[in-house]
Amino acid sequence: MLNFVFISPHFPSNYYLFCRALKNNGVNVLGIADTHYDNLSPELKEALSDYYQVPSLEDGDAVLRAVAWFTHKWGKIDWLESNNEYWLIQDAWLRTMFHIDTGPMLNDMEKFKRKSQMKILFNEAGVKTAPGEVVTTRENGLEFANKYGYPLIIKPDIGVGARGIYKIYNQDDLNRFFDKKPYEPYIMEVMVNGQVCSYDAILDSKGTPLYETGNITVISLVDVVNDNLDSVFMLLPEPAQDVLKAGRNTVKAFGVKNRMIHFEFFRLMEDQEGLGKKGDIVGLEVNMRPSGGISPDMMNYAGSIDIYRLWADMVCHDRIWLEEGRRTFVCPFVGLRDSQAYKLSHEDIMERYGHRIVKQGRVPDAMSGAMGNYYYIAQCLDREEADAFIAAVSERV
Repeated sequence: MLNFVFISPHFPSNYYLFCRALKNNGVNVLGIADTHYDNLSPELKEALSDYYQVPSLEDGDAVLRAVAWFTHKWGKIDWLESNNEYWLIQDAWLRTMFHIDTGPMLNDMEKFKRKSQMKILFNEAGVKTAPGEVVTTRENGLEFANKYGYPLIIKPDIGVGARGIYKIYNQDDLNRFFDKKPYEPYIMEVMVNGQVCSYDAILDSKGTPLYETGNITVISLVDVVNDNLDSVFMLLPEPAQDVLKAGRNTVKAFGVKNRMIHFEFFRLMEDQEGLGKKGDIVGLEVNMRPSGGISPDMMNYAGSIDIYRLWADMVCHDRIWLEEGRRTFVCPFVGLRDSQAYKLSHEDIMERYGHRIVKQGRVPDAMSGAMGNYYYIAQCLDREEADAFIAAVSERV
C-alpha cells in the first residue's frame, strides 16, 4: 500500500478531492496542515488515514518533523505533494530530505521556478520567448530599454499570476518602478501582444502525457487585476495542435514527470519583430502543478471526466482510464464585477442560459481581484456558442 503525504490538503477547499481519489485507489493519505483536525471538512477527514497538525506550514522544521513522524509510524513515504505553487520548493526540499524520488527534488527548483531559467529551456524546446533579462539596477533597466524600446514588462523572477507585474511604457514608468523596487530579483521583458493559452496535462513516470487539455484566457489576468475588468477564460476539451506540440516539447525539455502541469503560452495577436507572425506560439511560463482555482472542476465539465481520479490513477497505476464516447464541451468562465452594470440581469442569464450553466455563485473576496465577484460556468457545444455566451453575459449597459 502506498504512503502519500499530502501537504495542505484542506486548502484550496477542492483539494480534498485529490485525497479522496487516492483513498479510493487504496492509498494511505497522510495529511499535514496548520489547522485543527476538528476544522477539517468531513469529506477530507474521511479521505485521510492520518493527520499531523503543525503550528505553521511556513515552519519547515515542524513540517520535517511531521514527515519523520509519519515515516516512523507508517514506513517509507512513497509520494509527497501539495499540488500547490506556494509549497513547491518546500515539497522538493522534503522529498530530497526523505529520498522520495516520485517528484521534483530541490535541485530542480531553479528551472521550475525562475522565469529567467524557463527561457533557456523553452529555447531548448524550440519555443521562442520574449527577450528578457534579470535587472538589479536602474542602469540595467535603462540599458535594456535602450536596446529593445518600449513597452516593457517587469515581473518577479520567481512569481506566479499577476502579482508584482508592472507595465512600463516610457522612462518615467521605469524610474517610478526603480524608485520603489522590491529587494527580490525582477526580470524585464519585451511586452508581448498575445492571448494567453495553456497546455495542461497529467504526465506519467516517463513524462508521457496521459491526458491533455488547455485553456484560453480571453482577458489577460494582469489586465483583470490592474484594471478591475471582468474575468473571462475558457477550458477546451483539447488544445490546438500548435499548443499541443509546444507543450509536449516543453515537457521533454524540462524533464518533468509524475505530475499535473500547467504551461502558459502567448498566441501572437499581431506580427512582432523578433518573435514571429500573428498566430504564432510564444512561451510565457511553466507551472509544475495543476491550474489553480476552479480550473480542475472546469476540466471535468469540459472533458466529461474526473480529473482528480485520473491524477490518482497516474499515481497508483502509471496510467489512466477514459470512458469511450464521452461528450466534450467548450467550458467558459465569466466573472462579473459588482461595480459594473450589465444588460442582462442574473434572472435574464439563467432564463436564457440555465440549460448550459453548470455552476454559478459568489467569488470569495480574497479571489475577487482575479476572478470577479459573481461567476457563471457553462458547457457549450463549440467555440462559437461559448463566444456568444461570453459576449451576452458580460455585455455592459
